[in-house]
Amino acid sequence: MPTAWRIAKKNHAANGFDGEGARLYGSRWSTPGTRVAFASESLSLATLEIVVHLQNSAPLASYVVFTVRFPEDMVQELDPSVLPKNWRSFPAPPRVRQIGDDWVKSNSSVLLRVPSVIVVHEHNFLINPEHSDFSKLIISGPEPLDIDPGVLGAGR
Repeated sequence: MPTAWRIAKKNHAANGFDGEGARLYGSRWSTPGTRVAFASESLSLATLEIVVHLQNSAPLASYVVFTVRFPEDMVQELDPSVLPKNWRSFPAPPRVRQIGDDWVKSNSSVLLRVPSVIVVHEHNFLINPEHSDFSKLIISGPEPLDIDPGVLGAGR
């Protein structure tokens, strides 16, 4: 059974999969108003997705990690040919956000595997918290995120 990893701030752990952050602010894969949560295919990638936005490692102590286990047949694979050439741009192109919004609205699966912007040969998962199969995900955690402070050059 595949496993994905989700990192969230401790103070949001109780609602770590409700998609409220994306609903309020939007994300690379969604516009404001769309609930979606995110996970990565490895803990290393999930960590990298967080640290790319940090200036130092001190805030890492304020994060926790969840695991999400699921049958492979619960995952829809994004066809990379639908991505615009500039899909990795910041801010995210409107077409990329539309892809995520359309997937949530279609209710076609609880998980959508998408390429990581940071490491394109690895994948993240969009999670639809309102999908009927959401309750079938096996979510464990939260556990403290225990990362060497040297990840961002601190303490070395």
